[in-house]
Amino acid sequence: MDRIDPLSAGASAPAHRAAAHPGGASSGREAPVAGEPFIAADVGGTHARIGRVRIDRTGRVELLEHRRYACAGYPSLAAILREFAGSAMPDHAVVAIAGRLAGDRLVNSNLAWPVSLQQTREAAGIARLALLNDFGAVAHAVPHLDPATMTPVCGPHSAVPERGPALVLGPGTGLGAALHLPGPPPQVLASEAGHAALAAGSPRELAVLGELLQRWPHVDNERVLSGPGLVNAYLALCRLDGVAPRLHTPAAITAPALGGGGRVAVGRRSLFCGVSGRLAGDLAVTFGAGRGYLAGGVLANIGPFLRESRFAERFTNKGVFAEALGQVPVWLLDHGQIGLVGAAAWYAAQQAGK
Repeated sequence: MDRIDPLSAGASAPAHRAAAHPGGASSGREAPVAGEPFIAADVGGTHARIGRVRIDRTGRVELLEHRRYACAGYPSLAAILREFAGSAMPDHAVVAIAGRLAGDRLVNSNLAWPVSLQQTREAAGIARLALLNDFGAVAHAVPHLDPATMTPVCGPHSAVPERGPALVLGPGTGLGAALHLPGPPPQVLASEAGHAALAAGSPRELAVLGELLQRWPHVDNERVLSGPGLVNAYLALCRLDGVAPRLHTPAAITAPALGGGGRVAVGRRSLFCGVSGRLAGDLAVTFGAGRGYLAGGVLANIGPFLRESRFAERFTNKGVFAEALGQVPVWLLDHGQIGLVGAAAWYAAQQAGK
């Protein structure tokens, strides 16, 4: 999945406007009054989750209302923001969105429409608009996570350790990954792990990789670990097994996760969970992560299957680091608004000068 470069600047603005903040890009007027409601959004390739939020006296994000929109049903991001706000558009909005800023424009292969920072601000009628990396926003939400929305996947879960980096990983329309680094001040490192080369960890996965290399010269993690990737790997398995494909959408492949769906579909879900565990373990070893969080709609749809799969085995299968990774807890996040909560937390921190 294409991601916003955390160092990119946004659209140029007149001198009286605030400069773009590190970690995102913005245009418009200065900070909101403390406690003033503003819009926070999490926009992916399929859905846009829009909320009206404010920061309470303790610094926590208070979600006042939220809705979900199908991106393909609207001509632009501005149109979705206008429909959500109606006649009560606040002065400030922050949008977590997949893509990479090239000047004023967002480059992304998964969005339903082009995005210009300045044109979106003007068309929506927002005085100040900020953009940040979508999975960076999820990482910014780590301090705000409610344990009631987290399901253990592997590792010890008697307590949530706060030391060391926290890894956030999630397949959706694409694949997102980011790190939350504890402070003070806490920082978030967004990544392009979705575009790193896919690695095989078994003869079956190597055969699937061979099939995919016949279609693309570079097979990245996103070619398998995403909604469209579910279909890519399912079709590859069908070709390997000489079976006519019966399923053609990610929803069809994930829907029967606990109740059959055919040997190839079950094999596809098993492969998906195994490759997810392998990548999560690789990233945890690379960055010394002390805990991991799995997000995204695909994993949420196969949550029970994931916990019974080879995810944990593949996560810890790292040679001399196997024992260390066995002490790293991994949770599945069930909070559908986590991206917009993280975006709001990031925006509030930036406005407060933290």
